[in-house]
Amino acid sequence: MSCLFGFDVGTKVVGVAVGNRLTGTARALAALPVRDGQPDWQALDHLRREWLPAELVVGLPLDNEGKEQPMTRTARRFAEKLTERYGIAVAFADERMSSQEAARRFAAARAAGTRKRSDARSIDAEAAAVILESYLLQA
Repeated sequence: MSCLFGFDVGTKVVGVAVGNRLTGTARALAALPVRDGQPDWQALDHLRREWLPAELVVGLPLDNEGKEQPMTRTARRFAEKLTERYGIAVAFADERMSSQEAARRFAAARAAGTRKRSDARSIDAEAAAVILESYLLQA
């Protein structure tokens, strides 16, 4: 099994990406809403059943100096819930600059005419793909 899920954890949206260890590639999959501090677990359960990922990777938000910050704890709690829910160990990947890279990719796709302004809500999923690609490059 070479399928992985990557996550960009936020307070309003959790971006989800799917990747392939064999090809070393990842792509945006979904942007799940967060309500009352909880992601849409039902939607995530559906994605997991559909893709059957063997590995899970959560972006770890660190400050510019590489130190933990309040959102780091949020990401770690999310990872703990993933492990409890699915019984799959979670790896972490430094997510610094992932949002900027996702925004750059989105802008380039808009300029090329392959994305519309209304697709902007999926930028969190694109950030998850950036996180996952970074992880795959280092693995």
